[in-house]
Amino acid sequence: MKNTLFIFDIDGTLTDSVPMYLISVTKSMMAMGISNIDTDYNSYKHHTDSYALRYNYERNFKKEYSDRLLHDFETNLIYQMSTFDPVKEIEGAKSLIQFFRDEQIPFCFATGALPKPAIIKLNQCDIWYDERLLATSKTHESREGFVMDAIERAKTFYKKEGFERIISVGDGIWDLKTAQNLSLDFVGIGDNNKATLVENGATNCFANLTDFKNSLISLY
Repeated sequence: MKNTLFIFDIDGTLTDSVPMYLISVTKSMMAMGISNIDTDYNSYKHHTDSYALRYNYERNFKKEYSDRLLHDFETNLIYQMSTFDPVKEIEGAKSLIQFFRDEQIPFCFATGALPKPAIIKLNQCDIWYDERLLATSKTHESREGFVMDAIERAKTFYKKEGFERIISVGDGIWDLKTAQNLSLDFVGIGDNNKATLVENGATNCFANLTDFKNSLISLY
């Protein structure tokens, strides 16, 4: 287990933040003058903040998007999030991450969100993190891109040339597809998307993070 890397999605996997965050994303783009927003986020080519902004900016203004807009978007996101109550952890998230730390099991975070909103959500849930282990869509528009970034960050953080096994832990079909595209193992969390995950090839799913943690404890 000490040479296995676990990659955690954040929204919907560790933090109960999906509805609030999608509303914040929509309102943030509106604040930037984007009026015709495609809110069917699950159908996007890339389920990431950076792609959502570029896609909707270009379809609205019919001109090329600039990465400089990400700063304004992130600032707007932070404001929109502040209008909601603090998010809560997915039950067992804080305990699970502490278990990984106590047992010195390598892990990292890979999220389609931008860095500051991701950090706010983890802080609100009192979930431990180190920014060196946090890969986001600020540098990679595709989920495959920032998952690979997370792996490289983990190699540096844990001073390893590589890992014998890499397991992606997530709640959404996009998490599963990314793991499949990168030939990573996958663990599904939660019952909301379980049927879809199983239909698309997931073979290792848990109803909640506590069950997942207990399955790991049994290995010790």
